[in-house]
Amino acid sequence: MIAEADVKKVIEQVLLELENASDKPAGVTSDGYLPDITEVDLRSQIFVPNPVNRGALETLKKTTPARLGVWRAGPRYKTETLLRFRADHAAAMDAVFNEMPEDGLLKRMNLKVIQTLCTDKDNYLTRPDLGRKFSDEAKAEIKGIVGSGASVLIYISDGLSTTAVETCAEDTYKAILQGLDRSGIKTAPPFFVKYGRVPAQDEVGDVTGADVVVTLIGERPGLVTAESMSSYMAYKPTVGMPEARRTVVSNIHKGGTPPVEAGAYIADIIKLMLENKASGLDLKL
Repeated sequence: MIAEADVKKVIEQVLLELENASDKPAGVTSDGYLPDITEVDLRSQIFVPNPVNRGALETLKKTTPARLGVWRAGPRYKTETLLRFRADHAAAMDAVFNEMPEDGLLKRMNLKVIQTLCTDKDNYLTRPDLGRKFSDEAKAEIKGIVGSGASVLIYISDGLSTTAVETCAEDTYKAILQGLDRSGIKTAPPFFVKYGRVPAQDEVGDVTGADVVVTLIGERPGLVTAESMSSYMAYKPTVGMPEARRTVVSNIHKGGTPPVEAGAYIADIIKLMLENKASGLDLKL
């Protein structure tokens, strides 16, 4: 039998601990919200209990953001692994399906929006061919923005990740301008192509006659990041030209090539294109 005095002592201790404890559940941040698990670097997490060689596992995980050593609960993933997977998948889905916010990049850069023949996001995803073409009215708008005799034309497009463009395009664009300005190379005014595919660049080239056309476009997102952007470049692009004439710089994001660094590199490539009058496989980098 437990003495009544001992029971009272235990109750008093529990009440004291409750009184001193935070009124927030475990894991809740100071502002009352659950922590964002997507902010945790997967390369720093070790889920394997008592690994045989922890040092080797830590070294391996630091080399890649891939999901290595996630461990298991019986035959299933552990809860945190599953939640992280679903969170990253949701971020990728949002990047594809979200529209560009009007009060974000478009407003900051004062970009005129030119839409391809796609009517909406669903049409864009199911009819890639329409994302490569413009109406006659849209072509006239592009020509009105750019004018004639442009040496370098840089435009931005949502592609398959509005998140990537919103996050990376502005800094990349500014770095490109800075790099070209040092060489006295002027660029045409930029604009934004809504529901655009990479080959839309070819119609832009035909319409404007620009020597070099550069497209900053969102890449298809994955589970590692939804913020990856690419830059496709071509010397005098024309409709029907082979893809081999395109030069690309990909994986532009904070975990890959940072936007400012990518912009400087793209500026150097543009200079080479103008000097050699070539791009893609014809351009030796």
